[in-house]
Amino acid sequence: MLFLNLAPAEPDTDTDIELEVAPDEEVMFDPPYRVLIHNDDFTPYDFVIHVLQSVFNFSLLKAVAITQRAHVTGVAYIATYPLEQAKYLVGQAHGMARAEGYPLTFTIEPEE
Repeated sequence: MLFLNLAPAEPDTDTDIELEVAPDEEVMFDPPYRVLIHNDDFTPYDFVIHVLQSVFNFSLLKAVAITQRAHVTGVAYIATYPLEQAKYLVGQAHGMARAEGYPLTFTIEPEE
């Protein structure tokens, strides 16, 4: 009778991985942009808070503070994001507002 050793083969652990690191000047990052909210006389206060919480993921306290600042001063800083993310979030917020018929306005400006 012939017996075969059928033990599993050992995995090949000699794997060469080649990594390339780009020089700093070649690495491109989105520049930071500030998102601002503007006060208007038509959008309800509670709706603004809802948009800030659902689109920008702010706590109730932070959303109320931003809404109050915009109400008192006419404009309020929301946050700084990479350009593409800022555009996306502002688009979401404008979409919510327009769906309800409100003129709520957000703008994007370069971070200085």
